[in-house]
Amino acid sequence: MFEGVNASDGIGIGVAQVAVEPDLSFIPTAPSDTEAEKARYVQARDSFIAKTEEQIRGMEAGGLEEEAGIMQAHVDFATDDAILEMVDDAIDGGTCAEQAVSDAYDAYYQMFSSMDDPLFRERAADVADVKKGLLAALLGVELVDLSILPENTIVVVADLTPSMTATIDKDHVAGIVTETGGRTSHSAIIARALEIPAVLSVADCCANIKNGQMVVVNGTDGQVVVEPSDAELAEYRDKAAKLAQEKAALEAYRGKPTVTADGDQVLLVANIGNPEDANGAAEHDAEGVGLFRSEFLFMDASELPSEDEQFAAYQKVAIRMKDQPVIIRTLDVGGDKEIPYLDLQKEENPFMGYRAVRYCLANPEQYKVQLRALLRASAFGDIKIMIPLVTSLTEIRDVNALIAECKAELDAEGIAYNKDIEVGTMIETPAASLIADDLAEECDFFSIGTNDLIGYTMCADRGNDRVGYLYNVYQPAVLRSLKRIIECGVNAGIMVGMCGEAAADPLLIPILISFGLGEFSVSAPSILRTRKVISQWTKAEADELAEKVLKLKTDTEVKAALTAAVKN
Repeated sequence: MFEGVNASDGIGIGVAQVAVEPDLSFIPTAPSDTEAEKARYVQARDSFIAKTEEQIRGMEAGGLEEEAGIMQAHVDFATDDAILEMVDDAIDGGTCAEQAVSDAYDAYYQMFSSMDDPLFRERAADVADVKKGLLAALLGVELVDLSILPENTIVVVADLTPSMTATIDKDHVAGIVTETGGRTSHSAIIARALEIPAVLSVADCCANIKNGQMVVVNGTDGQVVVEPSDAELAEYRDKAAKLAQEKAALEAYRGKPTVTADGDQVLLVANIGNPEDANGAAEHDAEGVGLFRSEFLFMDASELPSEDEQFAAYQKVAIRMKDQPVIIRTLDVGGDKEIPYLDLQKEENPFMGYRAVRYCLANPEQYKVQLRALLRASAFGDIKIMIPLVTSLTEIRDVNALIAECKAELDAEGIAYNKDIEVGTMIETPAASLIADDLAEECDFFSIGTNDLIGYTMCADRGNDRVGYLYNVYQPAVLRSLKRIIECGVNAGIMVGMCGEAAADPLLIPILISFGLGEFSVSAPSILRTRKVISQWTKAEADELAEKVLKLKTDTEVKAALTAAVKN
């Protein structure tokens, strides 16, 4: 048995098809005619874009609009002005098109892969995929084609790129196994959307699994079994049948209010990264958007997006979600999120440095562009503004002062906006946790960002395997911090939500109910399952479990107690 990342739930049973990547190596040679070399590059680029746009149309026709948006990022990277300039300059300097493409996209790959936020690290996979597609076009090489496969195929590949999944023969694929990737990778997102069981980051799977072998992919537990025994096959077929029944049963929660077993209603919303994701949120029955990461607008641009460009993106989400709440986080730049055209200086410890609200307040005119766009969009829906990485009350007051300036400007211009727009903060630092009572007096809502809160509280980088044992929400220090934050917000009469990964954790949900969390913001595919878990617990039952758990001294004890309390 091999183990990896449980990227897409379900049990897949079938025959292995190991997809071997083509050879894209080349010998760099100086072009004799730079203009001809540029023309060759343009031809390859146009061919790549045409092929990608054809894939996008196919995905949209198949009802995969959200996933088509992922492929659109490939077109964006292929036409990015900064990258085009780098390639042209390199060719003018005597570099062949293949080397120019490799160098330019490698630079962007390094930028994205060095980021801590997994959602931004996955942009590196897009960059690598575009580089591979352009090189294949330049070299006249065909990439792996998964569009025609035998029935019940288990696809085994080093890296399942978005372009591969865009053409995958989903009706004939029983499961996916890769050597790389995580739960937040685009490949995982698409696998979940296609409802194909997938286990990623299985070391050396392409060498250890052979074509024609019988394979079981346990996407729920992150396990891969090669050449299972008859007894194992019977066991996994039974598991597959039960999972299918559970999935079908979740449909009973579609269209239902999100309530506890004793009738207390909470809000169940979705995390999104771009306007197109709002479609997936609505289709999965989300009750709004709990986190719209606005920095994607900046990351995907070659220069600062204008007020009108930002307004259009925010307005699109507001209209798509109708009157449901949409919380939009203002620019969270710095730390792991580098944007080349902002010319941020390198820092020894960027996560403790010039980032998020600190950067925005130091550049007020630039920040006001975003604030004005958000205010204008609030005339079309229930837009709320969220401030990231707050560590002091002064930051909240300074942002509110800028918002007041923007409101006065819009009033003078006769532009409509919601004059009662809510402004809240993301609680993701120990400092914010400790002064949550003070922040609650000047904020309209809290949204707890558990991903950073855990890291800052435990002084542990989630990307560092050597300290990974410290990075989990079951740590008593983290639980006590969550309890304090939520209680401070509840006591002040403001809504407290959570937009980190922990909000969808079935083990943690009863504890959050006990603490008084009012909003659960999760990935769109987790909506119905989260609604089901919430419905299983009364406040009294949750309080009893929380009282027991808060007396425990280690994360191991906490997780064991929560696991034992799970309701089927």
